[in-house]
Amino acid sequence: MKSFPTRTYHDVRDALLARREIALLDVREEDPHAQSHPLFAANLPLSKLELDVWTKLPRRSVPIVLLDNGEGFAQRAAVKLDALGYTDIALLEGGLAGWIRAGGEVFRDVNVPSKAFGEFVEARRHTPSLSAEAVKALLASGEDVVVLDARRFDEYQTMNIPGSISVPGAELALRARALAPDPATRVVVNCAGRTRSIIGTQSLVNAGLPNVVAALRNGTIGWTLAGQALEHGSARQFDLEAGRDAATLASSRAAAAALAGRAGVGRTTLDEAACWTAETARTTYRFDVRTPAEYEHAHAPGFQGAPGGQLVQETEMFAPVRGARVVLFDDDGVRANMTASWLAQMNIDVYVVDEARAADLTEAGTWHAPKPDAARVESVTAEALAARLAERGHGTVVLDFTSSANHIKAHIPGARWALRAHLGPGFNDLRALPDARRYVAVCMTNTLAPFAAADVAAFTGKPVEVLEGGTSAWIRAGLPVESGDAHLASPRIDRYRRPYEGTGNAHEAMNAYLEWEYGLVAQLGRDGTHGFFVI
Repeated sequence: MKSFPTRTYHDVRDALLARREIALLDVREEDPHAQSHPLFAANLPLSKLELDVWTKLPRRSVPIVLLDNGEGFAQRAAVKLDALGYTDIALLEGGLAGWIRAGGEVFRDVNVPSKAFGEFVEARRHTPSLSAEAVKALLASGEDVVVLDARRFDEYQTMNIPGSISVPGAELALRARALAPDPATRVVVNCAGRTRSIIGTQSLVNAGLPNVVAALRNGTIGWTLAGQALEHGSARQFDLEAGRDAATLASSRAAAAALAGRAGVGRTTLDEAACWTAETARTTYRFDVRTPAEYEHAHAPGFQGAPGGQLVQETEMFAPVRGARVVLFDDDGVRANMTASWLAQMNIDVYVVDEARAADLTEAGTWHAPKPDAARVESVTAEALAARLAERGHGTVVLDFTSSANHIKAHIPGARWALRAHLGPGFNDLRALPDARRYVAVCMTNTLAPFAAADVAAFTGKPVEVLEGGTSAWIRAGLPVESGDAHLASPRIDRYRRPYEGTGNAHEAMNAYLEWEYGLVAQLGRDGTHGFFVI
C-alpha cells in the first residue's frame, strides 16, 4: 500500500495561525469524532468519503491532513483521495493520540468551532438573556412578547416553545422588524441549546432592532430542565414577504451592510467569484444563504444552498478548508451581509456578491453534489431480489449501508446493517453473518451502495451486486420491510446522539452538555489557534 508523509501537531498549528489553507480531516465515524478531536478537525468519515469530498474539498491541490485514533482509517482515506486526484495528502503524526501527546487541546461534540464562537461572543458582548422561568412568566402574563425560534424548521417541528414562530438563523435580521413592528414588543430568540440563540439575539442587537431583545437562556434544554412543557408538531413560520416592504428592507439592509463593513467583509460579483473557483492556488466556496425553498426555485450556477444560520452553526462542515475564501449570495442585501459579518469574526476570508440580477439565477432544484464514478458492479432489481430471497438455500446476504437510523426505520427483511469503513484491515464485522455465496449491497437511494459493493467484493472475494434504486425502490415496489435493530453487523457509531436534539433526552446529559458549553471559552484560550474577534 502506498505510503504518505506525516505532518506534526506543530506543522498543523503553524498553518492555522498563519491562515494558510489546510484541511484537517477526522475520517472516523461521527460518534468517535464527537468524543474527542482537535478544534478545526472537520468530520469526513471514510465510510462516505466519495459522496462529499468533491464538494468539501473542491481544489485537488489543497493541503490535506488526515487523522484517526489508530484504526488505520487515515491511511485508507489517503489511498482513496490519492486515487481521486488529490496531490497534497499527509497523515497527522501519531493520529489523535499524537496530537494529545504534543500538547494539543481536544474538544467534544460536533460543530465545535461555531459553538465555541457563540460562547466567545456572549463572553465579549454580554448578550442579554432570560431564564426559562422568566420567559414563561412573560408569556403567561400576557406581556407583548414574541418568541422567535432560530433553528431549522424540521427541528422546530420536533419541539418548540409554546407560541413561538420558526425564523431560522439569518432570516432573523430580515424578518424581525416585520414580526415585531411595535418597538415596545419584547423579542426572545431561542434554539435547542445556546449557540443559535446567542448569535441570533446578538444579530438583532447588532442590527439595531429597536425592541428589547434577549436569548432564551439554554434554549429548549433550559425550558425542559425547568419542568416546562414544549409543543410538538407546530407549523408557525414567518411569511416569505415579511420584512420585504421597501422601508423595512432598506433599514435592515443598511444595518447589515454596515456590520459587514465593520467586520472586514469583502465585496465581489458573480463573475469574479466564478473566476476564483478556477484558481489552482486557492480554495473558494460559494454559498447561497437564502431559504431552501428560494434556493430550489432559482439560484446562480455553482452556488451550494447553505441557509445562513446553519452556515454559521456548522461552518467547519460546509467549508472544512481552514484559510479558504468563502463567497455568499442573497437577493436582499441582508442575509448574506449578516452571515458574512459573523464568518469574518470567525477569522474567515469572506465576500458578499453585490448587484446580482434575477436573470443570473439560471439553475433550479436541490444541490447535486459532484461525485466520482463508482466501479461498475452488477445490479439486481427489487423484484428479482425478492424472488431470489424467497428461494430455499438462496445463499444471498443483503448488506445495508444506509445510515443506522434509516435502517432501523425500514429495511429489507433480513438485511444486515454494516459500516463501510469496517470492511477492511483490523475489522471483520461480517464474521457473525450467515455464510454467503453472494452479497447484495443496498442503501436507501443507491448512492453509497455502489462504492461499498466494490469494498465488499475486495474484502470477501465473493460476487456482489447492488440493488437498483436502493431500498426506496424496494418500498415503491410494495415489497415488505422490517424495522428495528435486530440485524446490526456494526456498532451504531455513524451518528453522535446530541443531547439537545429530539425528545426524551436524560436530564443528566442535558446538564452535562450545558456545562461543556460553558467551558468552551477557556478551551479556546488553551488551544490558541482560533483567531476569533468580536465587533
